[in-house]
Amino acid sequence: MNKLSKDQIQKLALSSIGFVVLLYVYFSFFLGPLNKSRASAEKTIADLQGKLDSSKTEIAKAASLEKQAAAAETRFAALKALNPEGAPIAWFPPRMKAFFATHQIEKAAVRAESNSAYTEPEMAEWNKYAWLVELPQTDFSTLGKAMAALENAEPLLTIPRLAIKAVGDNPQFQQVTLTAHSAIMKR
Repeated sequence: MNKLSKDQIQKLALSSIGFVVLLYVYFSFFLGPLNKSRASAEKTIADLQGKLDSSKTEIAKAASLEKQAAAAETRFAALKALNPEGAPIAWFPPRMKAFFATHQIEKAAVRAESNSAYTEPEMAEWNKYAWLVELPQTDFSTLGKAMAALENAEPLLTIPRLAIKAVGDNPQFQQVTLTAHSAIMKR
């Protein structure tokens, strides 16, 4: 075998040391920061992807709210249309009398009991009216059908109290008194 000279051994040792230093410099100063940068970029991408996904759900929620708002505006316009111009005392009693007359209940008497403003801030444009409706002669099945139709025809009306008395001389007919509350827009 060839023996290496002392000069060749020094060159080989220096080359080996240089190679090790080169590997150290490469891994420490070039590859290390590059890996840190890549890890940081991957974390940023993951964060942005999460924000993008949440933004997509927020966009879907906003679109859904826009549809609900449009439907609510349509319903609100329809509810406002149920309140004609003028004082409620002028149009509500005739409306109720006509309603009951269409259901074969004649001689309905409707009068205002009270009115008050709603305490809720979102209802500031509306007043709550209490009406006393007296039906002097009706039978229970006609009354039941009329009450069901009234609930469907007047969405802003509630009936918190209903009193039924039998008419003494004719047991098939009853005398009915009911209290109706209605929400009416201020004009």
